[in-house]
Amino acid sequence: MITIIIADDHPLMRSGVKGVLQTNPQIQIIAEAQDGENALKLIQKHHPDIALIDVEMPKMTGLEIARRAAEEKLKTKIIFLTMHKDEDMFNEAMNAGVFGYVLKENAVEEVLESVKTVAEGEYYISPLISGYLVKRLNKQNEFAAQQPSIYDLTKAERAILKLISDEKTTQQIADELHISYKTVENHRNNISKKLKLSGTHSLVKFAIKNKEKI
Repeated sequence: MITIIIADDHPLMRSGVKGVLQTNPQIQIIAEAQDGENALKLIQKHHPDIALIDVEMPKMTGLEIARRAAEEKLKTKIIFLTMHKDEDMFNEAMNAGVFGYVLKENAVEEVLESVKTVAEGEYYISPLISGYLVKRLNKQNEFAAQQPSIYDLTKAERAILKLISDEKTTQQIADELHISYKTVENHRNNISKKLKLSGTHSLVKFAIKNKEKI
């Protein structure tokens, strides 16, 4: 059973979406809201699988709800119902952690599919604006390719970075790897250069933060 909350300040929109979803016996609508503030409270109270939310509502916008849900680590997946076709709004929604972006003009045709898709842990984007997602992914890939990576390090450097992530001192690393103190220092300097890190504790902070990737 997929549990859902619907939030939209237009009763006709809520009614239309509700009517479509009720055709599927695997979907249970547990609550409705006509403003953003109440929508967030319902999400916090009921923890539905999915919240279908209008972007622009009184008291609190859909973006504000999505950001609050992310901050509070709520497990509810959010799908936006919106009239906005512009790319900036789409990117803001994705940055806020939204799982679905459905245009209201196609809501009747798409809302059921969007719920099924998001319930399975996938993203759903209205086909009319799916090109935005492709552009977004391409930009992310280009950005990632330009960033210094752990995978640019040699095997020896990664071994040392791993020990740094365990918060071991230069002398402890030298003793464990049976190499000189100076060799460890040279490796640390080379690692910092490759990863473009500067500052006394930046390498240690980086190593601890990325421990699982090393």
